[in-house]
Amino acid sequence: MKPIQSIFIIAFVLFFSNAISAQFGNGGYGNGYGNGYGSNRRMNNGMDQTRAQEKPKEIPAEVTVGKIMERIKPELILDALQEIAISNILVESIKTQGMLIKAEVSQVEKIKNIQALSETTDRKIMELLNKDQKEKYIAMNEEAKNPKKSKSKKKAKQ
Repeated sequence: MKPIQSIFIIAFVLFFSNAISAQFGNGGYGNGYGNGYGSNRRMNNGMDQTRAQEKPKEIPAEVTVGKIMERIKPELILDALQEIAISNILVESIKTQGMLIKAEVSQVEKIKNIQALSETTDRKIMELLNKDQKEKYIAMNEEAKNPKKSKSKKKAKQ
């Protein structure tokens, strides 16, 4: 009888030790202090990774145009009508550029299309400017294309 009693006692102790262990987070249930919190952290880490893989939000064209206008308005001394017209041209151009970039064509085609769009946009803006403004606009475009030269000039002035 002793071996049967000892087997029952061992089974009884193992059964209740598992239940007690589970209450303190050592079991596989996740209800206790240990695993409950640990499993939440693991779940959150998985959610963070999926968020990191999402595409970044696109900046609205109007925001970009606002920044461009802040830069060129004082330099070109634009009046209100010119400012509105140029803003509209730039918004249209940026939206079109976004569509061209997303288009499923070769990289060479994308570059050609964007260059053509840039030339068209510059031509439309030039039509709205007077002689002095045109000269300043051309100089600004050259400076934007060759930023290394403009930085060295700024350093020389200081």
